[in-house]
Amino acid sequence: METGRSARARGPARHGPLEARRRTFERCFVRALTARCQGPGRVAEAMRYAALGPGKRVRPLLVLCACEAVGGDWRRALPAAVAVECVHAFSLVHDDLPALDDDDYRRGRLTTHRKFGEALGILAGDALLAFAFEELARLQYVHVPSPRVVVAVRWLARASGSADLIGGQALDMAAERKRVTPRDAGAIHRRKTGALMGACLALGAIAGGADARQIAALDRAGRQLGFAFQIHDDLLNADSSLAQLGKRAGTDRARGKATYHGTAGREAAVRKERLLLRSARGIIERCCRHPANLLALLEAVAAREK
Repeated sequence: METGRSARARGPARHGPLEARRRTFERCFVRALTARCQGPGRVAEAMRYAALGPGKRVRPLLVLCACEAVGGDWRRALPAAVAVECVHAFSLVHDDLPALDDDDYRRGRLTTHRKFGEALGILAGDALLAFAFEELARLQYVHVPSPRVVVAVRWLARASGSADLIGGQALDMAAERKRVTPRDAGAIHRRKTGALMGACLALGAIAGGADARQIAALDRAGRQLGFAFQIHDDLLNADSSLAQLGKRAGTDRARGKATYHGTAGREAAVRKERLLLRSARGIIERCCRHPANLLALLEAVAAREK
């Protein structure tokens, strides 16, 4: 799997079937946030600004491709794909706040709190998290059985809560400007990034009718992918520019962030990324009936340059 910094830039959408799924998701996402996302004042506007900005849509594509990989109709997973992208948008809005990473730019434009003010940025993030679960419950309207909808809600709630995503953010903040080990950095990455990607694959599998063993296996694969994704992201942060990334580069070092390459060294970080990706790929190949598009997405994620 290609993971080097010299890999030609390409996004998940370059692969034909992935592009078709991305376009369908984008239409569904826009419709959800325009037709069903309501609020007084400018709160709904701030939510749409945060969620509908340019993005790779890796997480919703993971949901759709996982559903297909276990033998389901990927369209059935669209409500779950909308939900995870709302959780992701919430996490970015809060990540960028002055009390956390204090970023001015995200995806090539002003961060939500810089555009709308800090108070409205906080509220927009909160509302996106709540909206995610409204949308996830819509799985019932695409004929996902109610017991599976309950499992999906529980899975996403755990992944986005204090045990995982938010817990990872807390560990990340606590580790700033401190001496940490590669194991410490890994604990942050597994929670802050890995858990939501694990949930993406699990939710797709749930919507696609997978059994408990497949769901758990795909969650593990997604967590490994998320860990690798964060290593790659941190290396890009160290090497790139605002124009390339769409956000300020070099910020991890400036803030004393705990990164895997900062604790283990660049070569060890690249090796770890490759091992994680290889393991994720092996799990997917073993437990999925139709893994081709999901594996193509992993290849594209591994080779990204922004």
